[in-house]
Amino acid sequence: MKKQYKLLFDAVESCKDTILEAERYIWEHPEVGYREWNTHAFMKKHFVALGYEVHEAGDIPGFYADIDTGREGPMLGIFAEMDALLIPDHPECNKETSAVHACAHHCQCAAMIGLATALKTDGALDGLSGSIRLFVVPAEEGIELSYRLDLIKQGVLHFIGGKQEFMWRGFLDGVDIGMMVHTGSKGLFCEVGGNGFVCKKHTFVGKASHGAAPSGGINALYAATNALSAANAVREQFSGDNRFRFHPIITKGGEAVNVIPAEVVVESFVRGGNMNQILKANERINRAFAGSAVALGCRLITEDQIGAAPRIEDKNLRIAFWEVGKMLFDESEINIERPWTPGCTDMGDISAVMPSVIAYVGCSSIPGHTNRFVVEDAYTACVKNAKLQAGWVHYLLTDDAAYAKKVISEANVPYASIESYLKEAEAISFKGDSVIYNEDGSITIKV
Repeated sequence: MKKQYKLLFDAVESCKDTILEAERYIWEHPEVGYREWNTHAFMKKHFVALGYEVHEAGDIPGFYADIDTGREGPMLGIFAEMDALLIPDHPECNKETSAVHACAHHCQCAAMIGLATALKTDGALDGLSGSIRLFVVPAEEGIELSYRLDLIKQGVLHFIGGKQEFMWRGFLDGVDIGMMVHTGSKGLFCEVGGNGFVCKKHTFVGKASHGAAPSGGINALYAATNALSAANAVREQFSGDNRFRFHPIITKGGEAVNVIPAEVVVESFVRGGNMNQILKANERINRAFAGSAVALGCRLITEDQIGAAPRIEDKNLRIAFWEVGKMLFDESEINIERPWTPGCTDMGDISAVMPSVIAYVGCSSIPGHTNRFVVEDAYTACVKNAKLQAGWVHYLLTDDAAYAKKVISEANVPYASIESYLKEAEAISFKGDSVIYNEDGSITIKV
């Protein structure tokens, strides 16, 4: 092992106890997206103690901090996510909020403390060119849609995902490469890519009446259940691409059993492997919902927001993880070509505008996002995670940042700039009446 890698790995190992204490603390204090103020304060305290200047988002949790080698070169952006999930039947969830880190984002934060420490070690930046921007970001999980839409209405947010929002605020301006290490099953692996999605909210507005006299009302629940049946029928129109997903839930179904429901809310995701596929599917789903509203005579308010762009994992960055990973994992544990996943993440938005990658390190044999998930191997999930990221920084920025420059020159990203991507993402967003009942008796449908 080269001397510089050993220096970085030893620096991470020297703060192992701090890293593992952070993992336990954040696990015990879970917070969901755009509510992670305690985690924000905890992470900020560690960064400030290390001598970083912290640039806070201000009205939402999250921040970034820069470290410069003093020599010209690309800027690497490295991310750690703060948010938890809502799983009320998880035995270790917060009993008041139901929040729990069942996707192990707390391990990312703990690893980020290790990386931030290692990069401040004497000699850590020797021979490197360029700079590193460390991001502590909110709100990766696509939950509590109504809460986030309210923040958009208030002007606090422009996008529901934390990385998108950071992009809009200019925090990624000047960043050339994006990278993150998530937790997964055993070993080290990268996927070739993942789905994107549109996040949807449909509000059916009918007319209340007594349940014993239903003819006096317009049943918004019937309109919603008809819409779900119509959307299921629409699935046959899709090409058979097994990356497509549509999954809805009813978040408001009525006020009382003996009252005809006057307002019913359906939230859903439309997922797909490319943006054109997503938009085509989204239009068909909206048409199915609008037709069902017309069938019952309901008003239908549609709110669509880009959830995440499809994720494209850069081949050269996957190779970099392989090379560094071989210093920390047995080669039999490393897989850099795992297939496309239907899962989504706002790292997809990063991959839309710059070469990027997510690597996964082993953490648990129990599936994430379940009521049984726990971290079984915190050392790998946090300490080896931090070592991997520190080694990755050196691999990309050594020798006048030769490998980072190769990554950038050979990258093929969908959008030429952050501005062009955000413009299209904003165009996808819509809020308004999907069904308009005209005075002449005609009906206008907007999909």
